[in-house]
Amino acid sequence: MNSSFLASSLAKACDSDISGDLCLANARLVLPDRVVTGSVTIEQGVITEIAEGDRVLVGADDCTGDFVLPGLVELHTDNIERHIEPRPEVDWPHLPALIAHDAELASTGITTVFDAMRVGSIHGGKGRYIDYARKLADELLSAQAEGFFKISHFLHLRAEICSETLLQELACFGPEDRVGIVSLMDHTPGQRQFRNLSRLKTYVSKKRGMNDAEFAAHVENLHGLQKRFGRKHEAGAVTEAARLGATLASHDDTTAQHVDTSSENGAAFAEFPTTFEAAAACRTKNIAVMMGAPNLIRGGSHSGNVAAKDLAMADLLDIVSSDYVPSALLLSAFHLAELWDDLPRAVATVTRNPAKAVGLDDRGALRVGWRGDVLRVRRMAHTPILRGVWSRGNKVS
Repeated sequence: MNSSFLASSLAKACDSDISGDLCLANARLVLPDRVVTGSVTIEQGVITEIAEGDRVLVGADDCTGDFVLPGLVELHTDNIERHIEPRPEVDWPHLPALIAHDAELASTGITTVFDAMRVGSIHGGKGRYIDYARKLADELLSAQAEGFFKISHFLHLRAEICSETLLQELACFGPEDRVGIVSLMDHTPGQRQFRNLSRLKTYVSKKRGMNDAEFAAHVENLHGLQKRFGRKHEAGAVTEAARLGATLASHDDTTAQHVDTSSENGAAFAEFPTTFEAAAACRTKNIAVMMGAPNLIRGGSHSGNVAAKDLAMADLLDIVSSDYVPSALLLSAFHLAELWDDLPRAVATVTRNPAKAVGLDDRGALRVGWRGDVLRVRRMAHTPILRGVWSRGNKVS
């Protein structure tokens, strides 16, 4: 990542001018390499002390043995789109939708989010997608500047390379826009996520109400867009990511050849590789592998692709994303902790590893001098129960 993005985004568009003070004591602290009983102190929004022992000083919160861990870092969530379009073709006012989205994420332990917004539109047919990202980003950034949000927001631009207007839409963004990620999307039927056309048909028929003829026309149109724009838009999106100072991500890599291309493009992490082959190839190219929490928790992909659990057991899983279920992120960490018998390693997949992948070097771990984004969690059977969420020392849930 371009270091100018990190410096300018944290300095210019601060999450809040208000930072809190806090001491959580008698907790099981999930540190980067171990779990210890101790306390964490936050002053002016920054962790100032980590101490071992069960002592509870006057004014401290007694956690009675609950876990305390870093706030979750979410790199890819479709949740914002669910709020602005709660049903197909139903547009919801953006500001209340954004505030509801922010509050929902805070309530699940996410304290830093990269909000995914599609760029690249298709203007005809039932499969049309209309430009919305620039307007939504303006509203999100304004709300953040006004201090309306509980947590830290950055932008994730999902670049649909097989679309009509990708490069024009990307050109509307600048380095000042907190664009932290640009991911390269190619949803052409018959490959990557939608190698199985019957699954794609089920998905779009339900979402867009297509009949057989409309689906066939949709598939033909997407193939035509890939032929006309695919290579040009992919190269252009890579260039735009560099201009914006954003981290580049691949999406739905399926073959080792896909991963080779992603590596040549400079991808730092791979979103949801669809096969074991692709995930293994990412490891050889030093590309971090991200999988979806719903896949992990359900035991498999809803699209029929590789299971996150299988990658985890093969040491091919680095980052977990909540994808379309925000509450799945915390649950996935404790699920992985059981698979690996290693809670710090599991917690890192939803905290430090995603932060590191996008160049954020001030969060994602309990460390002195880092942001006071922390969670208090109690485990009941196999389920983690959130008992408190703090962003920069301020309680947000």
